[in-house]
Amino acid sequence: MKYVNLLIIFALSCTAFATELIYTPVNPSFGGNPLNGNYLLNNASAQNGKKDPKAGKSPYSDSSSLDRFTDTLESRLLSQLLTDVGNGNDGTLVTDDFIVNILDVDGTLTITITDAVTGELSEIVVVGLNPGN
Repeated sequence: MKYVNLLIIFALSCTAFATELIYTPVNPSFGGNPLNGNYLLNNASAQNGKKDPKAGKSPYSDSSSLDRFTDTLESRLLSQLLTDVGNGNDGTLVTDDFIVNILDVDGTLTITITDAVTGELSEIVVVGLNPGN
């Protein structure tokens, strides 16, 4: 009888407390914490084994050293041409792809770009330049 009383006292003293279960979503698209978004995206990207077939390579990955040198030289010559225009000089740059003609008349800068293949013409006019500055 002593053990039964002890068991009853022990059972009554160990009452359980419970609360209702509340679902909290993890994904921020469904109401979860917005700070989880980056973590979930990184996990999904790490598990993605598919590659985009249309993903482009670098424009320089298939070009030769000569092509890269030619592009760099054309860029440098165009930069020099624009610098000369800033000093009050006019100039023209002719390449295989385009013809650039820059003319400065009394502070009005006219840049004419002609596509050498199609003959298409673009003209940019900038008014109010002071070549002395």
